[in-house]
Amino acid sequence: MARKQRLANALVLMILTVAAQAEDFIRVDEDKDAARLQTSVTRYERNGATVDLIGAIHIADKAYYQKLGTRFKTHDAVLFEMIGGENIGKPAEPPEPGDPAQNLSGLHKVYDMAARFLNLSGQAESIDYTAPNFVHADLTHEEFTRMQKERGESLLGFAIKAGSEAPEPAKQPDPAKLIAAMLSGKSNLVKLEIVHTLGQGDDQIAAFAGESVIISDRNQRCLEVMTRELAAGRTKLGIFYGAAHFPDMEKRLLGMGFERVSQEWITAWDIPKKEPKPVPPENPAPLLPHKSSTPKGS
Repeated sequence: MARKQRLANALVLMILTVAAQAEDFIRVDEDKDAARLQTSVTRYERNGATVDLIGAIHIADKAYYQKLGTRFKTHDAVLFEMIGGENIGKPAEPPEPGDPAQNLSGLHKVYDMAARFLNLSGQAESIDYTAPNFVHADLTHEEFTRMQKERGESLLGFAIKAGSEAPEPAKQPDPAKLIAAMLSGKSNLVKLEIVHTLGQGDDQIAAFAGESVIISDRNQRCLEVMTRELAAGRTKLGIFYGAAHFPDMEKRLLGMGFERVSQEWITAWDIPKKEPKPVPPENPAPLLPHKSSTPKGS
């Protein structure tokens, strides 16, 4: 029971931290056979240079990350989000007591727990952040720590505020149905209960974008790196960030003279609504004739 409670807590925290997205950049595509959580690839153009905003989901189907990996190779540079990502490839040092990096570590554990239960893959393990064209475009741990202290922010506090105090708070899954799905042990049932919360189009996080380290300050850093890469002659860029960053980031791009020119959708979760039928063996064993146990001549 304790394990179920920890898992429930993990799912709730995951919903709080990724549910409040924007309709333009994440959605649920559904029919009678399946529900599909999808993120967008939205392209902007200016003077022959293109910038793709590529929505990230922290846990998803393995095929989703494989498709992204193929796409990343077509860009001159892929600007990626990861607080402390400047240390990729270096030995990790444990955060000091009180360091917000402890919260980030705890959040990664939440995603790992949810990924295992939902039969999904983790972003950190599925994406090659050491690829030659990957460029860190986020705050360092030191910067993030200092700026959060200055603003009096915390990750959990921001997530709760975004999920509950926005003009239209995110609709949460039905608790009874979610618990029943979890107790069934069927990951697809759980995903069907939470997918609409993750994909609904209310702008809860965007509502706080103008006053947060987690969105606006990190977006500013990302576009500073983008400007540097464009000046270096790299004209085909991808920005691989969580979809919640994109409403604010799009406003900044349009203000810089970019125009939105295209959008496509990639399926991150493909959730069938029916259990697959069992596949019969290719060569079933022949039925042997029944032998009577009655002795001959009786």
